[in-house]
Amino acid sequence: MLAFVTTLRHPHNSADYDRVEALLRDTLASVTRQTCSDYVVIIVGNRKPSFALPTRTHFVEVDFAPPSLDGAPQTGKAPGVWDKGTKVGIGLIAAREFGPEYVMPVDADDFVHRDLVAFVSGHPGHPGWVLKRGVMYSRARNCYTLQRKLFRICGRSFIVPLDAYEVPEDLTVTATQQQIAAAFGDGLEQILGNHRYSLEWWQDRGRVLEPLPFSGAVYHVDTGENHSGNELLGPALPYRPHLARDFGINASKGAVSTVWSSVGPAALKPDLPPRLPSFMSPRPRTPYLHGYSPPG
Repeated sequence: MLAFVTTLRHPHNSADYDRVEALLRDTLASVTRQTCSDYVVIIVGNRKPSFALPTRTHFVEVDFAPPSLDGAPQTGKAPGVWDKGTKVGIGLIAAREFGPEYVMPVDADDFVHRDLVAFVSGHPGHPGWVLKRGVMYSRARNCYTLQRKLFRICGRSFIVPLDAYEVPEDLTVTATQQQIAAAFGDGLEQILGNHRYSLEWWQDRGRVLEPLPFSGAVYHVDTGENHSGNELLGPALPYRPHLARDFGINASKGAVSTVWSSVGPAALKPDLPPRLPSFMSPRPRTPYLHGYSPPG
């Protein structure tokens, strides 16, 4: 069994929480299109979604404080790592109830390939996979780019056995964020709340992850609710039907406007000041959570 674990940001740190729920609904629609039913979905958040959850989907409510007093989606790295990391920790604890062999954290605005569960179920006992091939997609533009190092830009690019996370047996879903942080140590930042160097973290601990042999996920940007604030800049590939077939992504524009937003003058954004994408920023000299004090 494969457990998908996703988290919802705190309502206080959202530009539009209805939008957060709409993004989650699309993600769940993608996840639950699997060609194999040997999976479970765990959602961890401060507020239960207002819509009915699909089959095999379970919500775990937490009362964690907002990670930042700034009521905006881009709160800075440390608050995002703290909020997401501790909630993923709760999700791992909750997943134990269902006995999955593997876990794949998934952001609540991204999409996954419909054959993921079938593939994983066909490889029991495998040490795990890293998603190197994938897609960066902008629904705002209805276009995409192919990625060869998806795991560097998309936080949810790893399928690893649940046992590898070494979740303490005495830790329950009522644990505090401080208890979660203490239990997972540097793993809270390196594999639960952040992703850029997760592959190296696993390798340093002797776990060799094999590249997934197909494009396994879509990193959705330009949503207005991304922690990173990343955008799909420059010319891109216009929407193609395989995005609907494989990932459950429906077109957001007509054919003409899609081509215009993909390769036309609007795609160049000459008035936009250059900005280094977050995934290209230098590796921090100190941990993101060093000196961070959660509000409350």
